Amino acid sequence: MSTASAVHADDDRGDRSGLRTALAGLTTRGRSFLAAGIAVAVCAYVLGQSDLLRVGLLLAVLPLVCAAVLHRTRYRVAGSRRLSPGRVPAGTEARVHLRMDNVSRMPTGLLMLQDRVPYVLGPRPRFVLDRMEAGGRREVSYRVRSDLRGRYPLGPLQLRLSDPFGMCELNRSFSSYDTLTVTPRVEALPPVRLAGEAKGYGDGLQRSLALAGEDDVIPRGYRYGDDLRRVHWRSTARYGELMVRREEQPQRARCTVLLDTRAVAYEGAGPDSAFEWAVSGAASVLVHMLERGFSVRLLTDTGDSVPGEGADGFSGVHQESADTAGLMMDTLAVVDHSDEEGLSRAYDVLRSGGEGLLVAFLGDLDDEQAAVLARMRQRSGGAVAFLLDSDDWLREPSDVPGPDERPGEEHLRMLRESGWTAVAVERGASLERLWRQADRERSGLVAASGGEGP
Repeated sequence: MSTASAVHADDDRGDRSGLRTALAGLTTRGRSFLAAGIAVAVCAYVLGQSDLLRVGLLLAVLPLVCAAVLHRTRYRVAGSRRLSPGRVPAGTEARVHLRMDNVSRMPTGLLMLQDRVPYVLGPRPRFVLDRMEAGGRREVSYRVRSDLRGRYPLGPLQLRLSDPFGMCELNRSFSSYDTLTVTPRVEALPPVRLAGEAKGYGDGLQRSLALAGEDDVIPRGYRYGDDLRRVHWRSTARYGELMVRREEQPQRARCTVLLDTRAVAYEGAGPDSAFEWAVSGAASVLVHMLERGFSVRLLTDTGDSVPGEGADGFSGVHQESADTAGLMMDTLAVVDHSDEEGLSRAYDVLRSGGEGLLVAFLGDLDDEQAAVLARMRQRSGGAVAFLLDSDDWLREPSDVPGPDERPGEEHLRMLRESGWTAVAVERGASLERLWRQADRERSGLVAASGGEGP
């Protein structure tokens, strides 16, 4: 996606404040010329040297004339910016294209172009543009990159105008800016078969019969191309128009990705923190499920659901997957810690009937929150949990914890006993490996029970 904006910068300012701004724009050279001219003129007046007085006046007047001419010069310059792309994963570069058009009837002088960018995207880019003829155009570009997700403003553009002698410089700013969205990193996941796939995991579709009997037919109007063998003659006679049987309705299988954003559940910050791993994992699962044809939603501990269409919060059946993914990626780009103490609000959303697959990325838990998660399992067709232990993520790699130093083991056991496929996430672990591990643990559970399982 790319965005563009355009605005005109006009140097036509005839008021006194504009003239004072022009005088304030005198460069070191211009101020030196002005000071030297005044000093020479005073000395010439004291000494009575008329020729020297002319030299002093020339030195003093030259920077003033340059400032006045630059102030009165009517440059009309149009600037535009285009991002390619406008949404990038963290650690990926985006290119910013700048274009300047001279829309006036006179050529410009030497221009210095500068774009304002946040420091996390890199140094502030500066370009020197040669003299542009009337109707001319100049195009430049630069690259930006951020390891931190978020939304970053770009702009406004600034132009620095100068006279040919370098006596005066004036800055002109454009008023528009654009926004670069840096989304979490997305890791490609293999198409494993997890719990809940019996509801349509293979191709993401399940069929529900709308025809239970001859008296339970749900007819609809005939559309061009419908099979005439599906014409329902009883309804046709009743309504006076051709009606056909609506025998099947495709329904997309559902998947809810629960992201635990509680501030009390995570420690540490930065791109390598446990919270950032959880956000990246949620983004990866959402994109993977959309590619498999699922109707998905992102749910947080605050009870907020994205995309939030309808009463259940899932993406619509006819909604484009790219639009859904973009909306959820934009949400994850700016998601931050919440002030919630527990997961009760998320449970209230699932309690309304969140059938399908539930994938949760969880921080530190206590016994109460583990019990809430156990009740969540009863509201889903299958449940997979990735549990991150803050102590493990803050511990140095050389420190090997003892068996009594893993408080998360007890909560893992509680989740597994309640029917979750629970996996502990070690520091810097690959989500692809854990995704396969969850599939193996689920397969072993099904084999031990001798059935498909829930």
